[in-house]
Amino acid sequence: MRFLRSLLLFVYFIAFTVPYAIFCMAVFPFLHADRRYRIVVGWCRTTMFALRWLNGVRCRVLGLENLPDGPAVLLSKHQSAWETLAFPALMPRPLCYVFKRELLRIPFFGWTLGMLKMVHIDRREGIRAFRSVTRQGKARLAEGAWVIMFPEGTRTPVGRQGQYKSGGARFAVEAGAPVVPIAHNAGRVWPRNSFIKYPGIVTVSIGPPIDTAGLSPDEVNTRVEAWIEAEMRRIDPAAYGETQTAAVASRI
Repeated sequence: MRFLRSLLLFVYFIAFTVPYAIFCMAVFPFLHADRRYRIVVGWCRTTMFALRWLNGVRCRVLGLENLPDGPAVLLSKHQSAWETLAFPALMPRPLCYVFKRELLRIPFFGWTLGMLKMVHIDRREGIRAFRSVTRQGKARLAEGAWVIMFPEGTRTPVGRQGQYKSGGARFAVEAGAPVVPIAHNAGRVWPRNSFIKYPGIVTVSIGPPIDTAGLSPDEVNTRVEAWIEAEMRRIDPAAYGETQTAAVASRI
């Protein structure tokens, strides 16, 4: 049954996403960036509904009151493709993703993404790539969007902890913006590289903002990692052994 439901979701992606992307590419040149983003959020919300109806995937969000009323850099756990499409539907402000330029080559999805005000990064450019992220990211913050990054860089399996890279923290320090850490257990319902989607409730936990003033990027990154990993063990204790949980708690 799960395979059949996952197959139906795959059919939905083909049957709905491709025409939706073609529509976006046709009308986006005539629309303001804010309107383009709202149209894409419509796709995200429809997909969330499809996941709930076809696969039994629901979500609950904790800590919405922690979101600041102003510029912010969101640094999130990365377990699944779920958070990439869910966060625009859940957050009260437009999100600006920082992503590698290669994604723009993906048919339909990447083509549409390239017409939005996101931050593209070419990793081959080294230090110049980060300068480009800083320039583009500051512009998006000034326009009222929140910049979002995944400090682990790639999706990590449930119960695992990736290496937290300091790029997001460096950007937040240079931009003078607070960092909001986010933990979630989306890998439970949409595992990394898995065709099968599993019914369940995704818990998204938003932490208190971390003021970056007077902190180094490494200090910010350490605080983000400590909060997210401790919160992961609180919202999904079955995924972590008691030894790991105690070790993380001792660093808080």
